[in-house]
Amino acid sequence: MILLRSILFGALFFPWTALCSLMVAVALVFPRKVTQTNVKVWGIGVRFLLKWVVGLGWRVEGLENVPPGPCVIAAKHQSAWDTMVFHALLPDPVYVVKKELTRIPFWGWGFYKAGCVVVDRKAGAKALKHLVQGVQVALARGSQVVIFPEGTRTAPDQRLDYHPGIAAVYRDANVPVVPVALDSGLFWGRRAALKYPGEITIKFMEPILPGLDRREFLALLQDRVEGESARLMAEKRARFPHLPRPRPLVDNG
Repeated sequence: MILLRSILFGALFFPWTALCSLMVAVALVFPRKVTQTNVKVWGIGVRFLLKWVVGLGWRVEGLENVPPGPCVIAAKHQSAWDTMVFHALLPDPVYVVKKELTRIPFWGWGFYKAGCVVVDRKAGAKALKHLVQGVQVALARGSQVVIFPEGTRTAPDQRLDYHPGIAAVYRDANVPVVPVALDSGLFWGRRAALKYPGEITIKFMEPILPGLDRREFLALLQDRVEGESARLMAEKRARFPHLPRPRPLVDNG
């Protein structure tokens, strides 16, 4: 049944995404808000398919921890699901994205139109400078900047050291950084064909205020995000026995 549901989800997900990508192209001639709305509608459709085809719901905890106005959201990244949920929860989220993603037809143009911070990871020190400047521009506009400190999607039992970019953003942006834990990879894993029924949890934790030194900030952020994500995953594995069992902990730091 899980296999059949996953196949049906894919058969509906890709046409829906293709349709929304065409709408992204149309939205380019309109104000930025139209592109943001289009991304939000895409996410609504995907979550609808997950709920009624796969049997996968979701819940949010701690949203009250997000301060009003501009801030930085530093989130665990396990699934494509993570790239769509923040539009359902925040007034004006923009993502930090790697330049390679801008080559995706239509969606790549949408990243720029939406005001995302595009980073060329091959540019070395210039990439870090561009990241900080792009984040400052987005914050000045009043946006909430979503950054995945690991830099890529990770498997549920994989742990990577956080990239130095998040520390540079914290130092120069002078706004609260909100740690976010989640367990989405248990249900919709990276490059995984199967989508599992259940309930994803995304949890916003107490913001880290400006003023810490680099090392203290990174340690605190990583401990909060990784620790709470591990707790959420353990809880879900106990609650949903059909989920894949844990793999040995992998630390690629």
